[in-house]
Amino acid sequence: GMTRIAGRQWVVAAHVIQSSVNFSNQGSHAAPGTPLTGGDGGDAGAVSLLPTFYYTQTIAPRLKFGIGVTAPFGLLTQYDNGWKGRYHGLKSQLQTLDINPALGYRLDDRISLGAGVSFQYMRADLTKAIDFGTICGGACGAPQSNDGLAKLSGGGWGVGFNLGALFIVTPATRLGVAYRSRIEHHVRGTASYRVPANIPAAIAYSPAFRNTGASADVTVPDSLSMSAFHQMDRRWALMGDVTWTHWRLFKELRVRFDNGAPDDVTPENWRNTYRVALGVNYRQDSVWLWRAGLAYDQTPVPDRYYRTPRTPDADRVWLAFGVNYRLSGGAALDIGYAHLFMKTAPLNDDAPFGGHLAGDYRNQANILGVQYSRTF
Repeated sequence: GMTRIAGRQWVVAAHVIQSSVNFSNQGSHAAPGTPLTGGDGGDAGAVSLLPTFYYTQTIAPRLKFGIGVTAPFGLLTQYDNGWKGRYHGLKSQLQTLDINPALGYRLDDRISLGAGVSFQYMRADLTKAIDFGTICGGACGAPQSNDGLAKLSGGGWGVGFNLGALFIVTPATRLGVAYRSRIEHHVRGTASYRVPANIPAAIAYSPAFRNTGASADVTVPDSLSMSAFHQMDRRWALMGDVTWTHWRLFKELRVRFDNGAPDDVTPENWRNTYRVALGVNYRQDSVWLWRAGLAYDQTPVPDRYYRTPRTPDADRVWLAFGVNYRLSGGAALDIGYAHLFMKTAPLNDDAPFGGHLAGDYRNQANILGVQYSRTF
C-alpha cells in the first residue's frame, strides 16, 4: 500500500504486449452446402504498447496521496480483409485510460486504509464487411462477391471508486483486500458505411446503411481482490492473490442508431471469473531481487456459442519472471517477462447475412515490461 512508501515516489513503466490469434476453419458455411469463401484470417494478433505512471507523496504523518494513470482494459484484433469471418468482424479495438487519484491512511502500526476515484475514458473502433450480394438476393452480384464495409467508432467517460485495506499480521506477514467498483460508460460516436456503386438506391440509401450517430452503454465490471505476502527468511518471500471479477454484468452489446435503424445486438452472457496467482521473490543481495510467478486466469466467455471473432478469449496460464535492480539515489529498475498459454477455444457464431462461422482458436501472448522508480 501507499502507506508503506517513505517520502515521495514516482514510477514510470511500459508494457509491450505481443498477441497471436489464429483461427482454424471447421466447416463454416453461408448456407447448408455453401461454404464461406476466403482464408482463415491470418494472425489477427497485434503488438501494443501500454504506458503507466504512478506518483505518491506524504501530506501528513499518517496520510498519503497518490495518483495512477493506467490502461486497465484493452483489445486489438485485426483479420485479413477477405477472410471467412469478415461479416462477423474485421478490426476490433478497445482502449481505456484510467486516472485514479487516491488517499491512504495508516490507522496504526498494523492497519492501513485506502480509497480512490477512477476517471475512466473508453474508446472503441469496430469494423466488419457487409455481404450485399446476399442482401440484394443476387440482384447486385453473387453472395460473398460484392462486399461493403461498416464501421462503428465512439468514446465516453465514466466514473467509479476503489477501496482497500492492508493488515500487518506479523513483521513478516501482511494481508490485503481491494475492491474496484463497476464503471458505467455511455459510448457515443458514429456509424459509417461504404456501399458498392452498383447497389440499388432503395437499399443503398435505406437507414440501415446511411451514416449516422450511434451509441452504446458498456459496463466495466467491479472486482474484489485478496492478497497475501510472507517473508520466509532474509532471502525468500512468498505471495499470492485471488481476484473475482463480476463479468456476469455483460449480457449483450447493443448499439443504437440515431436514424431509426434497428439496434445491432450481440448476445454475450459472460460469466464471473476468478484469477489465482502465486509468486516468489529471491533476494540475492542488497542490489538484486529475482521474481517468478504463476497464475490461472479464467475467461468470461461461457462457451463456443458466445465466443466471437472480436473476443476469441480462452482460459489462460501465466508464467512470469522478473528482476529488480537497485540503483543509486533511491532509484530502481524492474524488468519482467510473461508468457500466456491459452486453451484451444472452439467457436460457433452466427451473423445476420454473414453465415455460420465454425472453427477453433489457438492463441498466445508475450508481455515484456520495464519500470523505473525513484523514492526521495
